[in-house]
Amino acid sequence: MESLKVKVEYLGHIKRLTHDTREEEIEVASPAAVIDVLVILADKYGEPFTKAIYEPSASDIKANYIMTVNGYLLNQLNGVQTRLKGGDHLILLPIVSGG
Repeated sequence: MESLKVKVEYLGHIKRLTHDTREEEIEVASPAAVIDVLVILADKYGEPFTKAIYEPSASDIKANYIMTVNGYLLNQLNGVQTRLKGGDHLILLPIVSGG
């Protein structure tokens, strides 16, 4: 079975959920989509991650977060079904609001 590697970067308070990991390489079976990476992350980081960011049974990440793939927001692409290729750069970040 072929696999591919993507880089995932965590910004803001998400690092608390990933044991202070700011960036990591995730290996996923090919063909892969964003949802496959999210399932791996949910399994790796457990309940704090699934409660805050992504529940494996859900069709999208939770409302207070956004994710980009190579600089494009998921909603500019194909959402969590966006296909990935080796070397893609994903960034997961909280939506910051205020004023």
